[in-house]
Amino acid sequence: MRGGEGWLRTVDLARAVGLSTQQVRNYEGAGVLPPAGRTDAGYRVFGERHRDALLTYRALQPGYGAVTATRVMRAVHDGDVAAALALVDAAHAALHEERGSLRAAREALEALAGGETAAPPTRRLRIGEVAALIGVRTSALRVWEEAGLLVPGREHGTGYRVYGPADVRDARVVRALRRGHHLFDRIRPVLEDLRREGSSEALWAAVEARGQALTARTRAMLAGAAALHAYLE
Repeated sequence: MRGGEGWLRTVDLARAVGLSTQQVRNYEGAGVLPPAGRTDAGYRVFGERHRDALLTYRALQPGYGAVTATRVMRAVHDGDVAAALALVDAAHAALHEERGSLRAAREALEALAGGETAAPPTRRLRIGEVAALIGVRTSALRVWEEAGLLVPGREHGTGYRVYGPADVRDARVVRALRRGHHLFDRIRPVLEDLRREGSSEALWAAVEARGQALTARTRAMLAGAAALHAYLE
């Protein structure tokens, strides 16, 4: 194949999209670009399709990440558009799940801040007292403990469960989220976040920051999907 009008050398393509020539070669090898043509002397030659592929890949990266963006472009250039779109679908499904977890965290924090919560106990409580305090059966507390959501202490000598203020708080969170029909797998990260942040106020700040990050990522994914659609067309 001979280079001619409309063909780009490796250095030309690199300059056009702000990359190094080695990055262009790496992207071709990874399948981000369609295979390059070759001159009679063996030099790579690229066209507008290659430039568009690079711009599409770079548009996908902010929302989908470099790994998924690479897999998407490789699938497209292998002729498997369905596989590429399945990767896009999976990324959107994961984002939707993150939003569900974020919603659960907000609901838990609202429950803790709402009027339904009483002042924290000044002493450690036994299981029956906690059940009466938050309005559930003792069997529910045991199920939540078996699921790893609650970790009450044990009284020396008797071995009875005892719940401190943080344990009662966690039980309130579980009860509120179970009323909202959240599954244990969605409740567990909320409790872990609350314990890690140390307070409702700190978790509120983390939740708000995470919400802003998800919104930014959603917008980036929309932009990336639009670029991919244009490239496929």
